[in-house]
Amino acid sequence: MITPVEPIRNAEDPSRVLITGGSGFLGTNAVAWYLRRGCEVLNLDIKAPEEPSHVAQWLACDILDRRSIRAAVRGFDPEVVLHLAARTDLREKRKLEGYAVNMEGTANTIEALLSCKNLRRSLFASSRMVCRIGYTPQNEEDYCPPNLYGESKVRMEQVVRSAGLDTEWLIARPTSIWGPWFGVPYRGFFGAIARGIYYHPGTRNPEKSFGFVGNTMHQFGRLLSAPAKAVCGKTIYVCDYPPLRLREWAETIRRAVDARPIRSMPLWALRVVAYAGDILEGCGWTRPPLTSFRLNNLMTEMVFDTRSLKDLCGALPYSLEEGVKATVAWMTAVGDV
Repeated sequence: MITPVEPIRNAEDPSRVLITGGSGFLGTNAVAWYLRRGCEVLNLDIKAPEEPSHVAQWLACDILDRRSIRAAVRGFDPEVVLHLAARTDLREKRKLEGYAVNMEGTANTIEALLSCKNLRRSLFASSRMVCRIGYTPQNEEDYCPPNLYGESKVRMEQVVRSAGLDTEWLIARPTSIWGPWFGVPYRGFFGAIARGIYYHPGTRNPEKSFGFVGNTMHQFGRLLSAPAKAVCGKTIYVCDYPPLRLREWAETIRRAVDARPIRSMPLWALRVVAYAGDILEGCGWTRPPLTSFRLNNLMTEMVFDTRSLKDLCGALPYSLEEGVKATVAWMTAVGDV
């Protein structure tokens, strides 16, 4: 787990926190973050927690089941809600309905929240994939999703905005978040560097508005306690500031795992590898080492304007080096490095 580097409890911390999807990557970190602050936490998730110490906070619940989510929310009556439950993989290629949890599940959750007596604010987690990488939206409802997952998050945002919630709410778009309990693709990135098989794309060194999950939790907490006029009804990208540089991030990881020096590969060669990955993916291999989609994401600049986010959330508790150190410590503990 992440060792906290900030005060454990603040006066504005809520007493009762509902987290949907609290057994996933962001959810596991959110449950831990609020438990450290002495909050009463309920995790609604169809899956059991990966962190054994979180079992006491877990209630098995499928948010596609309207009756179950309504009963669970009414019974807990939260003060704040972190809606993180989602299908986040990119494997669905044919039917948007494959991401029903992102759309119908959100609608069911909102319906359940309408019965809460003490609810103060809800944060609905969307994704930066409502727009393809490299596309700069002109406003909060300007979309350009690159895949069905991104389209499902567009629909999710539309559900939230049209729901008519009579309590405070906001939409957060995490960019690319990494850290303890993460999965594809950045867990593989760390692992490839540790094994000495990561090849940097030529001389490219793009800037990336990525985020360490410990900082993301700090930001979620601040957004849930910020003045209402500053956040309510708004859509906010969530990431670290300033952006990192891909090469420096990779070198920071390499030093932390004491791996051999990172080598570079010509871009044309990486494109060949990525094309081969596309073929393997088309044949049914769900996790090829590299695809054209991932290579494009790796090489393309991805920088968001974080000035308003910084004004709301202040200094981040973890530096890049501290985030990498905490991530490597967790990967070592679970046997990944």
